[in-house]
Amino acid sequence: MAQYVARRLLVAVPALLGATLLAFLILRVIPGDVAEMILRGEQGEGAALPYSLEQLREELGLNRPLVVQYTSWLWDMARGDMGKSLLTGRSVGAELLHRFPITAQLALMAAILGVGLGVPLGIFTAVRQDSWGDYVGRLGAIFLLGLPGFWLGLLVLLVGVRYFDWIPPVGYYALWDDPKSNLLQLIFPALILGSHQMALIARMTRSSMLEVLREDFIRTARAKGLREQLVVVRHALRNALIPVSTLVFLNLGALFVGTVVMEEVFTIPGMGSLLLNSLRSRDYTMVQAIIFLAAMAFILINLASDLVYGWIDPRISYRERLGSP
Repeated sequence: MAQYVARRLLVAVPALLGATLLAFLILRVIPGDVAEMILRGEQGEGAALPYSLEQLREELGLNRPLVVQYTSWLWDMARGDMGKSLLTGRSVGAELLHRFPITAQLALMAAILGVGLGVPLGIFTAVRQDSWGDYVGRLGAIFLLGLPGFWLGLLVLLVGVRYFDWIPPVGYYALWDDPKSNLLQLIFPALILGSHQMALIARMTRSSMLEVLREDFIRTARAKGLREQLVVVRHALRNALIPVSTLVFLNLGALFVGTVVMEEVFTIPGMGSLLLNSLRSRDYTMVQAIIFLAAMAFILINLASDLVYGWIDPRISYRERLGSP
């Protein structure tokens, strides 16, 4: 398995380089000049004089050829130096270290809610196929899949303010400092993010369970007189979890993307809101570092998904995946 992990990480290097190069080029193509924004912020509108712009661009290294800028940034990243924010001058690594736990907690809460509600719902609708419970569960899943997250988030805010005099807490409270305020601030965006994941997982679990429940070994287990609960949980569920685990891990990566909208709607100071603010101000180094970490997270999540297969189903061989005899 160690050889398999090493090869997967080696193959992931070109994908990581491609993602960072694409982000680097797109940032340079979109309109806007961070040097001009800095000068206007310091000296007022219309104060960005040509000689001041050129001087600031030289200080920030923006007047160098694009190839030099990219290779220099890549070399710094390889040495563990994420650089400094072009806009604020603060360390990018320190800023991300402060913001990442907030986004990770939100994504983890959404994933737990999605899996904790989606898998039981999928099992229930599969076991009760074509019953009223099955119809209601499937209809609810389709309904949640069709709701845009940003619209649902705004709707929750409007309903809370209009009918319950509730607004999300202003500012951020760390989990270890004020657990109650922290959970009150994150529970609704986590529910909104998790609802979409729950619907996807429930649909996949139902389809996978129905396929496994029709297998011969399930009929044999029932013919032996095993209890239905034991047949469903021990024999059917474990064999149905492989496609479900793939979806869970893929959605875990997608959750980090979904947090961008939820953090903006609910004013949560995580990596998502930092990414949007950095894009608005054309803070290249901050955006590139966030995209680099996001690409790395997707690669590691996909690798973890493959490793979980072997734990769920011991018949899976990593030698076959490597092409070994």
